[in-house]
Amino acid sequence: MGLSGKGVLNTPQAEKVALVTGASFGVGAATALALARDGFRLVLTATSEKNLEATVGRVKALGGQVAALALDLRSQDSIEKAAASAIAPFGRIDVLVNNAGANLRRKAVDTTRQEWDDLFNVNLTGTFFLTQQIGRHLIARNEGGRIISISSSHALIGAAERSAYGISKAAVVQMTRMLAIEWAEHNITVNNVAPGRLDTDSPSRAAKGQDPDYMAAMLKNIPLHRLATADEVAGAVAFLAGPSAASITGQTIIIDGGLTAK
Repeated sequence: MGLSGKGVLNTPQAEKVALVTGASFGVGAATALALARDGFRLVLTATSEKNLEATVGRVKALGGQVAALALDLRSQDSIEKAAASAIAPFGRIDVLVNNAGANLRRKAVDTTRQEWDDLFNVNLTGTFFLTQQIGRHLIARNEGGRIISISSSHALIGAAERSAYGISKAAVVQMTRMLAIEWAEHNITVNNVAPGRLDTDSPSRAAKGQDPDYMAAMLKNIPLHRLATADEVAGAVAFLAGPSAASITGQTIIIDGGLTAK
């Protein structure tokens, strides 16, 4: 774990701390940079701390203060240790961004119990219990807070070969609603961002992006005929973490080019 930064970011968020999971690339990395630009001090996680080196370097280049640590959402022991370690560098967490997740493209009839369990242990169970840990911290501090989870448009519409994934993300949407009600009395807002098809640096997207037929078929189904970007999703997260979203809770912001509007 390491700290760095000159404290040069002078914004209303300058004393606040955000914990971002799955911050090694894609939406997680973009979110870390967006929050750093808004002045948040950051705690970033990935399954391996080494995987965070690039994102940490980019945050430091902005003059941000950042700590990095490993987190395996499949392990309750890792969740509890990571939550405690996340609070230690700056003495607090104000915002939790649940970005880490697993993916699965499989027909429902072919999905195994092990695949289902592995997917849900990351996307739902681990996400819930990390949120629980940070929620306890926020409630004890009694200064309010923000919980923001990254779901998916697959949580909202049907799609072939995505049943387990979509169900796991739909559960995150419902978790958002439930916790928004339960934690409102503590001034903790709980919201969700649901991206559609994204243009990111993930390995799976990089591979499929080289297939023109696949890309043409995908874009045909999106009314705006373009993929959303990780920076656009990160912008929504930064908005929900900021002062203008203080009265927004239990909501899902959909960023999908109009896919779910059809």
